[in-house]
Amino acid sequence: MEEKKKAVTILLAEDDEDDYLLTSNAFKECQLLNTLNWVKDGEELMDYLLRKGKYDNPSTSPRPVIILLDLNMPKKDGRECLKEIKANPILRQIPVLVLTTSQADEDILKTYDLGASSFIRKPVDFEKFTNVITSLKKYWLEIVELPR
Repeated sequence: MEEKKKAVTILLAEDDEDDYLLTSNAFKECQLLNTLNWVKDGEELMDYLLRKGKYDNPSTSPRPVIILLDLNMPKKDGRECLKEIKANPILRQIPVLVLTTSQADEDILKTYDLGASSFIRKPVDFEKFTNVITSLKKYWLEIVELPR
């Protein structure tokens, strides 16, 4: 008998509130009931992951099983964060899925070189974006075994 998967936390690092709302709405549309926590820049992302400042409580800022990472964020961009995450022995096991509007081919190469698990170009159309989230849900939360 198949074991029922536990709800997990997904962390979205995205500076654009409209993109956060798009992602949140796509999660609801896809019936992805996992907790979606949101940080608005690279410094907040690293504070969350390293349990600093307002993110020091694990019950309100649980360790994510997946990070959805925008590349172009203020204070510290996604590339810098990805490099720090993958250099940290405690954090490097967390899959980082780059979810960006970047069309630059060099971003694909650079992020994979830095250890990204996936590079996904974010569609601006809601229906297409929902299809991406459905695929993400199926693969990363139903098929793949993730470290907890």
